[in-house]
Amino acid sequence: MTPTIAVTLSARSAWRIFPLMWLGVRLAGGRAVRWVEESQIDLAAIDGLLIGGGDDISPDLYGGKLVGRARLDPARDTLERRLVEAARAENLPVLGICRGSQMINVALGGTLEQDAYGRWGSREYSTVLPRKSVAIEPGTRLEALAGPEEMKVNALHSQAVDRLGAGLRVAARDEGGMVQAVERVRDPFMLGVQWHPEHLLYARRQRALFSALVEAARARAEARMQGRAVDAVAQEA
Repeated sequence: MTPTIAVTLSARSAWRIFPLMWLGVRLAGGRAVRWVEESQIDLAAIDGLLIGGGDDISPDLYGGKLVGRARLDPARDTLERRLVEAARAENLPVLGICRGSQMINVALGGTLEQDAYGRWGSREYSTVLPRKSVAIEPGTRLEALAGPEEMKVNALHSQAVDRLGAGLRVAARDEGGMVQAVERVRDPFMLGVQWHPEHLLYARRQRALFSALVEAARARAEARMQGRAVDAVAQEA
């Protein structure tokens, strides 16, 4: 079975980023489709969700105030928050990348720190190259799929997770203590990473993130098919 993964992206940058997401999903054994507007949404047609990076999330969604300059996309904010909420309700696996990680947290009731480097003593990077070191929290799903060793990642963000959303835990931090990954404690599978694994597909541990999403999506799809088969037999009996 080839599970279908919907990828949400900014309408401005989807043409550039989607091919990388498509490749990450494809290497993991899945099929990626691009969602950038409301008219494309069809939850019944997908088995998993990947929320990509892009513009900052409006502080209106979590009761904050705008700090400094920020490029916002209110329509995308509304769409992706609704998708995360629906994913939790329908047991739909989710992987969030950068902004996507932040959206998982906000959609589940958490908040963001808009001036992340001003608050934490972390060295600031702005590169797609793996220059930043993150420590993976022991006992997490992220540790199980990527291993316990320190991980080198890239960084293109200015905001970061502050107060955790309901049912989430920290899965990784950088050397200054800034949250670099969050995950849902229970199913459905929800993992958010602050870095961009789509730019690091040559690294086994980064491909493992896409593989985890696709495997969770495949398991959900197979369970749904088995449920339909049982229902069909019951109706014929």
